[in-house]
Amino acid sequence: MGRRARGRRFQQPPQPEGEEDGSDGGRKRCQAGWEGGYPEIIKENKLFEHYYQELKIVPEGEWDQFMDSLREPLPATLRITGYKSHAKEILHCLKNKYFKELEDLEVDGQKVEVPQPLSWYPEELAWHTNLSRKILRKSPLLAKFHQFLVSETESGNISRQEAVSMIPPLLLNVEPHHKILDMCAAPGSKTTQLIEMLHADMSVPFPEGFVIANDVDNKRCYLLVHQAKRLSSPCIMVVNHDASSIPRLTVDVDGRKEILFYDRILCDVPCSGDGTMRKNIDVWKKWTTLNSLQLHGLQLRIATRGAEQLAEGGRMVYSTCSLNPVEDEAVIGALLEKSEGALELADVSAELPGLKWMPGVSQWKVMTRDGQWFADWHEVPQGRHTQIRPTMFPPKDLEKLQAMHLERCLRILPHHQNTGGFFVAVLVKKAPMPWNKRQPKSVVQSKSAEAREPRASSVATEGNPSEQSEAESQMVAGAGDSEAAHSTENTESNEKKDGVCGPPPSKKMKLFGFKEDPFVFIPEDDPLFPPIEKFYALDPSFPRMNLLTRTTEGKKRQLYMVSKELRNVLLNNSEKMKVINTGIKVWCRNNSGEEFDCAFRLAQEGIYTLYPFINSRIVTVSMEDVKTLLTQENPFFRKLSSEAYSQVKDLAKGSVVLKYEPDSANPDALRCPIVLCGWRGKASIRTFVPKNERLHYLRMMGLEVLGEKKKEGVVLTSESTGSPEPPEDEEDAQPTAQDPCVPDSVPGCDPAAAEPSR
Repeated sequence: MGRRARGRRFQQPPQPEGEEDGSDGGRKRCQAGWEGGYPEIIKENKLFEHYYQELKIVPEGEWDQFMDSLREPLPATLRITGYKSHAKEILHCLKNKYFKELEDLEVDGQKVEVPQPLSWYPEELAWHTNLSRKILRKSPLLAKFHQFLVSETESGNISRQEAVSMIPPLLLNVEPHHKILDMCAAPGSKTTQLIEMLHADMSVPFPEGFVIANDVDNKRCYLLVHQAKRLSSPCIMVVNHDASSIPRLTVDVDGRKEILFYDRILCDVPCSGDGTMRKNIDVWKKWTTLNSLQLHGLQLRIATRGAEQLAEGGRMVYSTCSLNPVEDEAVIGALLEKSEGALELADVSAELPGLKWMPGVSQWKVMTRDGQWFADWHEVPQGRHTQIRPTMFPPKDLEKLQAMHLERCLRILPHHQNTGGFFVAVLVKKAPMPWNKRQPKSVVQSKSAEAREPRASSVATEGNPSEQSEAESQMVAGAGDSEAAHSTENTESNEKKDGVCGPPPSKKMKLFGFKEDPFVFIPEDDPLFPPIEKFYALDPSFPRMNLLTRTTEGKKRQLYMVSKELRNVLLNNSEKMKVINTGIKVWCRNNSGEEFDCAFRLAQEGIYTLYPFINSRIVTVSMEDVKTLLTQENPFFRKLSSEAYSQVKDLAKGSVVLKYEPDSANPDALRCPIVLCGWRGKASIRTFVPKNERLHYLRMMGLEVLGEKKKEGVVLTSESTGSPEPPEDEEDAQPTAQDPCVPDSVPGCDPAAAEPSR
């Protein structure tokens, strides 16, 4: 019992004789002891109602519906994550098993509402439900459904994500070759959507595109790593920077340095969050217009920085979970005005059929926290000029205002489709930003430009805040670029250190967060690689240059892999960029690896990336074999099918690939391919699959998990019989299920802290 609990216990008055907790006295005492500190939050805010009624953001006659929906709890929404074939298998399992069981279910005399798909989300991969935790506890069927959701969420196959939060990635129209920047990415549910879109074709292990996910909060970056790791992609990099001054990156193109421009940018900025009142109850009490006034400048700086780094023809989505025009249309209007035609709002009205939305507003006023209104910047007294800025108001020039087409912005109101409130705008870049067309004005800037070997002034100077006018450079802080003049030499020297990409040298950047290990690419002549290449008969096309470790000294215990595009980014920008994590683990060193032909065994985390390049030690297994391997610790060879037995009996000891291919002749069989890492012992075989992934595959094959024997690490299912076999000898016992086959724990990352995205 903790000190606070003991204190509460001792503060309670003694219980009169004959009086039990169930009596009135007991109830009063219980309320005094536990409920006294948690008064119910009243969902009222007169200033909020006055402000939005005056702005007329809600259609006439719908105000009461709008307010009523804000006071209702937000329905739970989930998205089926993962790549195409696996996502479809989970959807099939949900619809044909769990949802069917709920169709005629009644709890306390009321029929249970079956989860429904979001009408506007493609391929029915997103669902919403009004089932509360209280109801889930009252029925065994609902409890089983809830356990399924919890387990699949832990393994990364289902993501709890607010419905409106799924909209921005869909409107980016991502293709597998796109270079994507997610500027304010944590906690990471939108980032995972972007990664899924890159891997639309599962047969391509290394898409040409990549996602760079950034967040200013160092601790939230580790939450972002945890979310992204579940998708096991070699095309994701997590970085830690202030989005308003995120540094320009350079890449090597045919031997010359070029500035990296992104094809797609997601700009989901920090906001006051008044669209989240249904789940963040505190907003009712704390809401004031001051929050929006204080955030407007930061939002505009982030959006401006994003626009600078966007490639011509590229698309940027700006979004907030706020309904306030000061954070929404005012930011977009100011950005369009600054761009002088370089940016324009895209008409996306037909891109998500089924989604109900309101057009953006073209006229609004600004209100102070004490209720004073201003319709124009000239009305603002001198004393308030630091708090209220000209960019917060709509343009006075009506022709210019009409040309902006602010009505193309999307406003999502809570009562239209039982969601949260949201704002989205899609911008397309037609030309470089106007301040990027000007010539450098100082000698230092000219030298910096020469060091980067510019192609043409319109391209080479894109995104350089040092070339902006004085007013513009105030808007776009250049912390990342202020080092450009002296960091170019550092970058050049860094590339000569045998592919070692260390942390940034800036003292300012080392003052916060965890110290990250360097990213060290394996040299071509490293003696570590040939035994691996021979043991697994790797294809000549295997991109060995993309292998890296996280240590410069001692034995290399883990080998990671990135795509060649991210390798290019890492090698050319390690001095200016704080990288938190990138790459997926593909090989782990064995505890007794020297006894075998290869010191490294396969890691489940990277097996889907690695498998297309492996030509040896592949065992094709049936669905029954997969069940045996996942439900027993060390099954003997004879327990496998005759086909699998004939393949495995002649193999040397060591790591193997276990491959299941769907049987088109059997409609009841699992319909997606499975690739598992295994270990061939003296007379038995075992799998190296993390617990959650193991449970996931068993469920997909129709086995309901009843319980687990944690000591033996064995899953007991309805069809599992007998007890597990103990390892036959020491060699078999050495690689255990708890050995580093489970994805690396990330320093500072607490998986339990995972939060649903807004």
